[in-house]
Amino acid sequence: MSHDSRRQFLFKSGLGVGGAALGGFIPGVGTISAASAAELADPLAPKDPHFPAKVQSVIWLHQEGAPSTLDLYDYKPDLIKLAGQHVPASFLKGIKTSTQGGLGKLYASKRTWKQHGESGAWFSDLLPNLAKHGDKMTFIKSSVTVGATHDISILKLNTGDLNPGRPSLGAWITYALGSRNKDLPAYVVLYNGDREPRAGSANWNAGFLPAVYQGTPFRPGNSPILYLDRPDARTATQQRKSLDLLKRLNNLGAERYPNDSELRARLQSYELADRMQAAAPVAVDISKETAATRELYGINDKVSQSYGEVLLRARRLVENGVRFIQVVSGLPNSVESERRDWDAHDDLETNHGTMARMVDKPIAGLLADLKSRGLLESTLVVWTSEFGRTSWGESGTGRDHNPWGYTQWLAGGGLKAGYTYGATDEIGLQTADKDKAVDTYDLHATVLQLLGLNHLKTTYLTNGRTERPTVVYGKVVTDILA
Repeated sequence: MSHDSRRQFLFKSGLGVGGAALGGFIPGVGTISAASAAELADPLAPKDPHFPAKVQSVIWLHQEGAPSTLDLYDYKPDLIKLAGQHVPASFLKGIKTSTQGGLGKLYASKRTWKQHGESGAWFSDLLPNLAKHGDKMTFIKSSVTVGATHDISILKLNTGDLNPGRPSLGAWITYALGSRNKDLPAYVVLYNGDREPRAGSANWNAGFLPAVYQGTPFRPGNSPILYLDRPDARTATQQRKSLDLLKRLNNLGAERYPNDSELRARLQSYELADRMQAAAPVAVDISKETAATRELYGINDKVSQSYGEVLLRARRLVENGVRFIQVVSGLPNSVESERRDWDAHDDLETNHGTMARMVDKPIAGLLADLKSRGLLESTLVVWTSEFGRTSWGESGTGRDHNPWGYTQWLAGGGLKAGYTYGATDEIGLQTADKDKAVDTYDLHATVLQLLGLNHLKTTYLTNGRTERPTVVYGKVVTDILA
């Protein structure tokens, strides 16, 4: 075989330079040299995990703007007693409060607190519906992160880095495991409200992974996927011929530019769009859901309607095999405000009253619905935020940014349900036990573990460096695993 013909063979079989860029290290297969040409030709083909998975899908509930978990889950009677006083110096050791805008006096909201279920989980009266599901939830009350601003901390939450350019967690999972339904995207992004989430696609892109693994955003409303329907004057045969021609032309381009993952992603997207014309409208159509189901998700309440609709859509996507669904909370459509989310530096009572009402019934409905359909054991629900809120607020009616200690929770297969891991100090400012601090990297490692992936072995070769989802950090929080 001549040098030129051998090179063409490698390009066409997916084992040339372009194949290397596409494949990297594939879980369950090994290095690129061991991967089959057929697998590289279909990067979204299902792949084996490293070990048996506890869950098959993830619903990642990002509460954008950072809610005050001191006012939702983390009951601190000492904070109530000390309200209005300056922060005792003993609570400030080891942290730089100047990065969060300075200090204010301790602030305690006027919430009513109660323990619920056999686990005795604390909830404030802002979450009356979700409180009924405390025994399904696994709390991490020692969450920590890095960053003082929303944009960089949101990037860290979703990609593990403070700067754009790294793959999102959903992209890593799609790369490692492939798709469970060839007719739908493996990674879907949902959001409510009239604005795209803060920083937009940087939070669901593929970074240095091939572009085919990036998230596919679905818009809120009745038509989440634009231009999905085939024009009336165009037959299926005509469309198929056009796609075949595009495929041939793009394949020629792919041979000429084998490292262009955007081009390969475009090839995949055309074919996926063709298949989605039949599958996607059914998957996202909530119009035929029963009145009882719509009530369960709070769709009949104008404040919770938009968020309830996206969570109901998330459940339908799980039913249809979508592997990773990233849901970002916006502002209720019925509310006019300069704010776009949970970001309450002042007037926390009004802001959290509205936002909690928006998410409380829909999330409770999601957990109940997944449970009743036998899907909760195979689904992981993650309630998360870019950071938490301080025990004080400069305004006196709100709270500032807190990366030193806050609450997140998970629910679903493979977890100790009704379990609490870690704690914050007496005023809810820092983690009480540094050995139990759970960083974003640890959360990512734990999610990957539940999906059957070892975060240390989920790797990709780029620019001569082997990269992994947790950068050079991360440990699985084994204490929360069943």
